[in-house]
Amino acid sequence: MKLAFVSASNDEATEACQALSARYGNVSAERADVVIALGGDGHMLETLRASIGGGRPIYGMNRGTVGFLMNEYRLEGLPERIRNAQPVTLYPLRMRAVCRDGAITEGLAINEVSLFRASAQAAKISITVDGVVRMDELVCDGVLVATPAGSTAYNLSAHGPIIPLGADILAMTPISAFRPRRWRGALLPHAAHILFETIRPEKRPVNAVADVMEVKDVVSVEVWEDRSVRLTVLYDPEQNLEERVLKEQFAP
Repeated sequence: MKLAFVSASNDEATEACQALSARYGNVSAERADVVIALGGDGHMLETLRASIGGGRPIYGMNRGTVGFLMNEYRLEGLPERIRNAQPVTLYPLRMRAVCRDGAITEGLAINEVSLFRASAQAAKISITVDGVVRMDELVCDGVLVATPAGSTAYNLSAHGPIIPLGADILAMTPISAFRPRRWRGALLPHAAHILFETIRPEKRPVNAVADVMEVKDVVSVEVWEDRSVRLTVLYDPEQNLEERVLKEQFAP
């Protein structure tokens, strides 16, 4: 089994990469059967983005901070762990953002696509789902659309719902909604096509972010799940991501 080790830049991750490479060898990602990500959740997302189009499964080990998306780090028995690992398939969101100057930017998000106000004034955003205007005007700090895998990240911090991985649902969650004050968001089918349009963007500028890629001064943002892109992540049976997401719903 040919393994490619990719590490974050922190000391724990780089030391783990050196130790694992010395024991198991280290090939390029293009030649590997499995890519091993060493770091935290941010590094896992970077590794997944870099793997798009390659078709290789990713096995992560936590050498970072949170590590919700990672397996436990151990030096011993890595090939056996990989052979026994359970695959989880993730589908990213695709974002198409149009800026005030007419520029169009596309990006992929494994966790979420977010819109944020870019000035002292609240953003005003209209929301259309599958061609039907569902909200004429949301006054807020922002709004996001999260995948099931991303539902436990920023979406949860914004008081959005946790979604089981196999639910085929997306979460739309407001960020500090001012009007309508009691709107807590919506659950949408995974095939929904979402359009956000900013209202008076020259006075109330808005930026859009697909995971870590930021686009400034947007006038419209389309979001949909892109099932043409398939990402495979491997988990130890005792640390299965689906079970972890389920347990998170009962966490105090």
